[in-house]
Amino acid sequence: MLPKSSRLRRILLAYTVNELGTWFGYVALALGVYDHTHSAVATAGLFVARGLLPALLAPVLVARTERSPRHGQLTWLYVLEALLTVALAALLWHFWLAGVLVLVTIDGVVAVAATALVRASAARVSVSEAIAGAGSELDPHARQAATEAAQRQASAALNFAFMGAFAIGPAIGGALMHAVGGPVALLLDALTFLVCAGLLLRMSTHIAETSGDSIRTRLLAVVQHLHAVPALRVLFTIQAIALVFFASVEPVEVLYAKSTLNAGDLGYGLLVATWGVGAALGAVVFARSVRRPLGPMLTGGTLLVGLAYLGFAAAPTLAIACSAAVIGGIGNGIQWPSLISAVQQLTPAALHGRLMSAVGSLNALCPAIGFILGGSIAALSSPRVAMVVAGAVASLATIAFLRLPMRGLRSTREDKTAVANEPSLVSTSTAP
Repeated sequence: MLPKSSRLRRILLAYTVNELGTWFGYVALALGVYDHTHSAVATAGLFVARGLLPALLAPVLVARTERSPRHGQLTWLYVLEALLTVALAALLWHFWLAGVLVLVTIDGVVAVAATALVRASAARVSVSEAIAGAGSELDPHARQAATEAAQRQASAALNFAFMGAFAIGPAIGGALMHAVGGPVALLLDALTFLVCAGLLLRMSTHIAETSGDSIRTRLLAVVQHLHAVPALRVLFTIQAIALVFFASVEPVEVLYAKSTLNAGDLGYGLLVATWGVGAALGAVVFARSVRRPLGPMLTGGTLLVGLAYLGFAAAPTLAIACSAAVIGGIGNGIQWPSLISAVQQLTPAALHGRLMSAVGSLNALCPAIGFILGGSIAALSSPRVAMVVAGAVASLATIAFLRLPMRGLRSTREDKTAVANEPSLVSTSTAP
């Protein structure tokens, strides 16, 4: 799982440290806002702030960053995140909800952009070194296969890092919140951003454009690509619907753990952490499945997440809820990297950063809608009802994912403007 390339190792280490620290901040903010307001709606508002404007502005920030030829652009983004997190620690210490929401919104824009650029950099470095290692005599088919293999291996490594941080970060965050409080957890989060800034000090994110160098032109290139590849549009649409209901549970989990299950702060941290353990297992499954088609993996992962939410709804104790969380985590660990790999394989390398920011925006905007939905259902009825709704609809989304491979295959074959040799989701073998 550990890359041979020193550049890839630095990217992977930075990504891991960032995700681990982010979980400290995630748990601290969720519990801190709930403890000060005792409101599921206020907690949902925190997650909405992380989603709405970041979804709209992060692609613009990515396009602007890729436009600059100077090294160190990622470093400055992480330094900015560190400063914003220190400010959030101060506002959590002397609680001011409006200020927290504003800073969370700004931080969300920077976070989505930075993550997209890191993922694109990892794929770009992985592909360039795989092609260089294979020599210059590759035929087009072999080159395409080597490219796809390198992209999926980079995605698997980043996913394993993310899910590993997911497995231990929330538990550590819950323990820190219980022992020393939210502001200290946020200060530790800020420290992780500074570590990332140092690791990526000389990383270049510049992408040269032949059709123009304005931010508008760079963003239009993404729109044109989405029009040219119908399979990608369908993939985004289905994932958007699934994400709304996946995320509707997140603002409810705090209330569910502390009030429905009477498990307290540590119980909430344990519930999120056991989901992370399952996600780490799912990451291992994905890493061992680089030759398997992505369509069935998307379908199976989505189904497991939906079933886990139904398990939450029925669970009488924290132990049973944690068992369901492991199942959902496994699905999460398979579903998300399958989506990332599908997007990368349907996109030219020069657009990876901007398409990854589009994925990040989707992962910010749709959850924001889901947070409102889940928080409203919990406020009007109960956390268990919110879990039932999320689980039922997410499970039904598997039908759409099951139909996606054939739709994608027909669309890419029929569309005359699609990218040459574009892979469908039916056959995504990455054997070099």
